[in-house]
Amino acid sequence: MYQTGIDQALVQKLVQATKNAIMQAQIYLPPDVKWAISHALERETSPVAKGELKNILDNVSRAEELGLPICQDTGVPVIYITLPPEVPYCQALFDAIREGVRIATKEVPLRPNVVDPISRENTNDNTGVGMPFIHVRPDSQLTITVLPKGAGAENMSRIAMLLPSEKAAIPKFVTETMLIAGGRPCPPVILGVGIGGTFDQVASLAKEALLLPVDTMDPFEQDLCDTVNKLGIGPMGLGGDTTALAVKVKHAFCHTASLPVAVNVQCWASRRATVVVPL
Repeated sequence: MYQTGIDQALVQKLVQATKNAIMQAQIYLPPDVKWAISHALERETSPVAKGELKNILDNVSRAEELGLPICQDTGVPVIYITLPPEVPYCQALFDAIREGVRIATKEVPLRPNVVDPISRENTNDNTGVGMPFIHVRPDSQLTITVLPKGAGAENMSRIAMLLPSEKAAIPKFVTETMLIAGGRPCPPVILGVGIGGTFDQVASLAKEALLLPVDTMDPFEQDLCDTVNKLGIGPMGLGGDTTALAVKVKHAFCHTASLPVAVNVQCWASRRATVVVPL
């Protein structure tokens, strides 16, 4: 039988899980990202770059000790839900997640970043039309994954509709994106690359790639990362060997006449967290 809502107990679990996932993401950098920064510090040859990487790791430690957000730009909430068959896809689901964002904004606390795109009026609770941006996928578990996205990195992201004959231009587009970005996205960055799909789908693929672990890269990803690092932009744009900690790629099949490519830029504070909601 078709269900139009979810019970109040599950609503409260969703609210709490959303708040907890946001809090975890904002305060605790994922272990694989911390490893990548530490690994970069070991390999870095520039004294200035080494100093910046040490500052980053000190910042991460202090955030954990004090229970405060890693960065003053707590971003906008991008949220991914996995939905099991027994939980209905309904408005109450989205309302509960938005309430969790409102509570997290007050309690973490988060900087109120969400504004009307034209009037620039601030909602003061990080919700609004289209916010948080919620992606839903079917799965066997109910989970909430949070990917806070700051503006400094997001603003440098790009998309291109290449021709199928331009497959060899993908590395150039990725590298060019970082060259244009320079020090503005607070490098060392993590680059999420989407390849294929449609215009809107490839942007989602690029952002979803930022959810992948960064302590391993396949040969294509490693080649892209090495090419970006040859730019010498370095930590905070001050020069060095480490411009990118990792490049992660997701792809989808596409139209025979197109080759969409997108790069979603993420700063060193690649924040993400997942909470399982018990049923």
